Amino acid sequence: MSGRTDREAMPYDIVIVGGGPAGLSAAICVKQAATAKDIDVSVCVLEKGAEIGAHILSGAVVDPRALDELLPDWRDRDSPLTVPVVENHHWILTAKGKTEFPHGLLPPFMNNKGCYTLSLGNFCRWLAGQAEALGVEIFPGFAAAEVLFDDEGRVKGVATGDMGVARDGTHKDSYTPGLELHAKYTFFAEGVRGHLSKQLIRQFALDRDAQPQVYGIGIKELWDIAPEKHVPGRVIHTQGWPLDDATGGGGFLYHQANNQVALGFVTWLNYANPYLSPFDEMQRWKTHPAIRAILEGGRRVSYGARAINDGGWQSVPKLTFPGGALIGCSAGFVNVPRIKGTHTAMKTGMMAADAAVEAIASQRANDALDAYQDAYNTSWVEKELRGVRNTLPAVEKLGNTVGTVVAGTTMWLEHWGVRMPFTLRHHRDNEQLKRKEHVRPIAYPKPDGVISFDKLSSVFLSNTNHEEDQPVHLTLKDATVPVRINLPLYDEPAQRYCPAGVYEIVEETAGPRLQINAQNCVHCKTCDIKDPTQNINWVVPEGGGGPNYPNM
Repeated sequence: MSGRTDREAMPYDIVIVGGGPAGLSAAICVKQAATAKDIDVSVCVLEKGAEIGAHILSGAVVDPRALDELLPDWRDRDSPLTVPVVENHHWILTAKGKTEFPHGLLPPFMNNKGCYTLSLGNFCRWLAGQAEALGVEIFPGFAAAEVLFDDEGRVKGVATGDMGVARDGTHKDSYTPGLELHAKYTFFAEGVRGHLSKQLIRQFALDRDAQPQVYGIGIKELWDIAPEKHVPGRVIHTQGWPLDDATGGGGFLYHQANNQVALGFVTWLNYANPYLSPFDEMQRWKTHPAIRAILEGGRRVSYGARAINDGGWQSVPKLTFPGGALIGCSAGFVNVPRIKGTHTAMKTGMMAADAAVEAIASQRANDALDAYQDAYNTSWVEKELRGVRNTLPAVEKLGNTVGTVVAGTTMWLEHWGVRMPFTLRHHRDNEQLKRKEHVRPIAYPKPDGVISFDKLSSVFLSNTNHEEDQPVHLTLKDATVPVRINLPLYDEPAQRYCPAGVYEIVEETAGPRLQINAQNCVHCKTCDIKDPTQNINWVVPEGGGGPNYPNM
């Protein structure tokens, strides 16, 4: 129970936290399933961004498999999936050169035939329109800040955050208490490392039988490039330089509509050198002759970053608990070698929706949706993830060169129906950093302001904004840890792993201190993941704060 008497409550049959692909697909499917059963099921979607799509960031190349199931006539609905993939390239980079890896050596499921490249934010805006047409209520700018429980410990909904709270905790003139949304079932579709999902996984021990979730950070830019360099539907992935053989990750460059390319760089967060900066690795990657040749004469128009679930099959927790379910990236369904998770996220939302509508039709409420878990266990999502479960840990264990060969071999064997008799393990990202005296600092080149840029000018392009006088949403469990432990042991890596310049060590007469520039936060969650002492706890700020991505 919340214990609050100052909040109004609104009842719904289903409340969905998060307006991404999983949450919106679940909402649409609920309405479809309810119509098929001739019953009325009320659905509400909460989205912490100022609008649907404001916080959505992905490459993105989308496999329409789940969309074909959800809205079979989507091609007739003016969807944003208008640029089919026409070329696939995989480049292995050295400092100055590149080698094209033959796509014919990859299993067929690695081919992007039938996929589309587009803005995932625009796709979500379109999905929201489809949902609203079916009667789904969508509330953007409202951040779910608290899970509500009934007297039996079952989830009974969520509460949105209070508005108008000053940094010191006092109420400003604009103070408005949060709103309680009560539901028979609550779906958590918060995306990667959702702060409520994290609490639920811990409280219900949902990860007891799963391996640790591991992550990457993806840093993305949009560029307008010269028309003669643009080939709509051309998809390029890179591996190798600028990362060393022991550090996982790679780049992508997708030719989308309107002479734009979406490009970015992913660094796996299991890296060991505390001096590594994912942001600077991305900026350095753009200076490679093959990438520079595409960008020269163009103009950068947007920037953003977000964490990515990389754990796959063995890291998926139990999906259900009394009163609710985890869907999409709240649980982690990314197919790492395919670099795709939208289709799997959507399908999990649809499976949860079917289970919830069946339960409501049977006059049930606030119990565990075991039918959703059962559906996942026999679904194409589970099969797809199981077949590539050893890919990332093979590369992590053996390095990029040998690990890629081993990973490719296991993928081919699994594709041919030979199930590997083992599942390689993951290790927590925050435990992988070496102490600073055991590594060599990395000297990154200064940005040139043409191809490469600094953090602050990049954050400006993300349209990030937070109400300045509000409690800091990047909370420290122990305020002494950054200077007392992280600084002497790791030279406080938060200065470098954050892609938005949020964390700074400031030297003062009394000694160094950690300054948190929370207004810069792009909600990537990397600090919550990579902090070696797990001292940083990311919580939602006031609804509507954060980045406002127009076309990411």
